[in-house]
Amino acid sequence: MPSNKKEGIIFGLFMCFGMVLIMSIYNTVLHGVSSFTVGSAVLQFIVTFIIAFIVESLVEPKARKLALSLPYDKSKRTNFIIAIAFCMVPAMVLIMSVYGVILTALMIGIEGSIFTVYLKTVGLNFIVALPSQLLIVGPISRWLLTKYIKPLTQKPELNV
Repeated sequence: MPSNKKEGIIFGLFMCFGMVLIMSIYNTVLHGVSSFTVGSAVLQFIVTFIIAFIVESLVEPKARKLALSLPYDKSKRTNFIIAIAFCMVPAMVLIMSVYGVILTALMIGIEGSIFTVYLKTVGLNFIVALPSQLLIVGPISRWLLTKYIKPLTQKPELNV
């Protein structure tokens, strides 16, 4: 887990990259690849990544505060990781699904009620986002942070 602001930003970048990658692939498969081009996919990924990182930066402090207020054994790191995931993922899905519906409307159009499409989008995104965050992106992001970033941000010890 991040232990300072710099590590928090880097960890957020890792998490956003992984989640945007997985959710982009999932939604591309879900909505079809008829208009798929590498250029449009890269552009869409970059825009989505930027938006997701901004949203994550706004949601994370509130999710962390909520996770810390919940009644669970806070002495175990795993409990905190699960609590924050259960606070972050629903908020991110609700917000990013608005973006997804707008993107879908612009790219392929929407049939029927926009509210119904939004609710369907939230449900379909949530069933992939939570397991992805808990089982794939979260563990990989924490591993990358501890393996490559924390050693660079720790102060060297003086051996006297």
